[in-house]
Order: sequence, then C-alpha cells, then structure tokens
Amino acid sequence: MKISPPLSHGSGDKRFKILDATIKRHQYQQDALIEILHKAQELFGYLENDLLLYIAHSLKLPPSRVYGVATFYHLFSLAPKGVHTCVVCTGTACYVKGAQAILTDLEKSAHIYAGETTPDGQLSLLTARCLGACGIAPAVVFDGTVCGNQTPESVHKHMQGWLLYGTD
Repeated sequence: MKISPPLSHGSGDKRFKILDATIKRHQYQQDALIEILHKAQELFGYLENDLLLYIAHSLKLPPSRVYGVATFYHLFSLAPKGVHTCVVCTGTACYVKGAQAILTDLEKSAHIYAGETTPDGQLSLLTARCLGACGIAPAVVFDGTVCGNQTPESVHKHMQGWLLYGTD
C-alpha cells in the first residue's frame, strides 16, 4: 500500500493540519472520501470550491468526482449555512401531500431559492430527497427537529421568531 507524502497548505490555518491528519489516518484512500468531506465540513462549516480541490489533490481524485459526491449528499453544504435551517422533504409522499406548496411559499417569503441562505445569514432553505418520515408527510425539519403534517401556515408560525417574515 502506497502512502502519499503529507501535503502542505500555505495558509497556516490549523484546520488544514487537522484535515491533513484525517487524510493521513485514512491512508490517503480514495474510498474514505465521504469521511474526509464530513471532517472538512465539520472543520470549515461548509465545503467551498478551494477546499474540494484541496481534497481532490490530496486523494489524487478528479475534482469532478469530489464535487459530485459533495453535491449528491444533502448533508454537505457548498455555502455557509444560516443561523437557522429549514429543510423541506421533497420525497414522493411529502410531494403528494403538499411539500411543493410549502417550498414555494418559503421561497417567496424568504426571497431565496432552495439551497440558498438569506443575505443576512439568518436562514438557510434546503430540500431533502427523503427524510424517511413518510407517515407524517409533508415533513419539514426546523433546526434539526422533524415536524410532520406541515402546511404553509404552520411553517410560518414555527418560523415567526427567525426574522424571516418581517420583510413582506
């Protein structure tokens, strides 16, 4: 098994030293990409393009593969997250029971699209392909708490204190 020499990142940022140690612990194995992306996001808060390129170089992977993995899994974020997060499930059961109406209403009220964060950094609006909560569809996750049987009105009520709806 060939182990690559440690990479050096010129910024002096200690987070890169921790990331390098994680990559080394996984012996520079390309199969450890998801674990390494998780650690990078934990360290940096999100996965910006330069960080994805750094990981690709470290693991000797094409940048397209690293980007593809980072964009496939909804747990990874390519932009800074807001103080609050709202994740609307768009799986089949949730979609059939009104998730699209909830999402459309949120986008209009927050003046952002799914996958974006409000300019003031207060809210990130996300979607998930499926939360596995089909029995309580449509489901929405507010700051990590799953709530079922949601409507646009119940979502507004839940998010009142998030300074989201004061600008309409």
